[in-house]
Amino acid sequence: MTRDQRPLGSGFTAASTSTDVIDGLDLTGRNVIVTGGHGRLGREITRTLAAAGASVTVASRDPHRARSALTGIEHVQVEQLDLTDPASIDAFTRGWIRTGRPLHALVNNAAVMFSPELRHDARGNEISFSTSHLGHFQLTRSLVPALIQASGSRVLTVTSGAARFGGIRWDELAFRTGYDGGTAYAQSKRANVLFTVELDRRHADDGIRAFAAHPGVVIGPGPHHPDALASYRAQGLVDENGATVIDPGAGKKTVAQGAATPVFGAVSPVLDGFGGLYLKDSDVAVLDDTVRPLTAGSIPSDANSAMLDPADAERLWAVSEQLLA
Repeated sequence: MTRDQRPLGSGFTAASTSTDVIDGLDLTGRNVIVTGGHGRLGREITRTLAAAGASVTVASRDPHRARSALTGIEHVQVEQLDLTDPASIDAFTRGWIRTGRPLHALVNNAAVMFSPELRHDARGNEISFSTSHLGHFQLTRSLVPALIQASGSRVLTVTSGAARFGGIRWDELAFRTGYDGGTAYAQSKRANVLFTVELDRRHADDGIRAFAAHPGVVIGPGPHHPDALASYRAQGLVDENGATVIDPGAGKKTVAQGAATPVFGAVSPVLDGFGGLYLKDSDVAVLDDTVRPLTAGSIPSDANSAMLDPADAERLWAVSEQLLA
């Protein structure tokens, strides 16, 4: 509910790291799934949770690559999962349910970033929406029994401040006309937040609480691809020499700072008793309905009422069920 969409005074800041957020927590005995948990941000989420004692399963489309990226991190196993393939999701979830293990936290982290060309999955869904939302929608619903079994679990979906700008194209979700990579990405990120709202409404009484987390803008230390430098400069993400600009107060973060809010959402006791909320800077984000432009010096990323709209959340759930039928 939007009345709960206000900071709790977590004690953390925009500069806090995932290690700061996890400090003092013992996650021994907790089972966690992280989709895409071997990429830049995902790997740091995985590393942090495993370092605190959690048993982490990384779900990856490319298990060989994932295992290589996670070398040296203990308490981690890798399983195959393609979020654009319903059969792959079914195989993964059946495998988990067969083990009988409770699932204490599901971190829906995998995403497709700004695909320059229009791509669809095998069933005709636009690839960003298919990966970031529909795949995680199917995955989460199939894992509900394991999440209930944990007797107090979290579903944390990594979203973006782009959700402020991303409307849902109800009549043209697949972008068969008017495709733009940024618009498609923003739609998928809006969907992440709306999914969180409805998931929490449906399952809070089952002990499942849901959160969506904006990690900040994390492009990594570089060197950056030459084709990306002009865009990064225009956004104030790199300086004139191509070096990454780190300014957490402005939302421009290191990998460790970016991983902090997802980790906070997945396991922090500060959030006990809450759910259906959008997180930023390791706290519940401010609700700000003022229209704010995106500039090189300002990256608006607080919550707004549109991304938390319960009617849109319920509608998206119904549409998602139809698309997966």
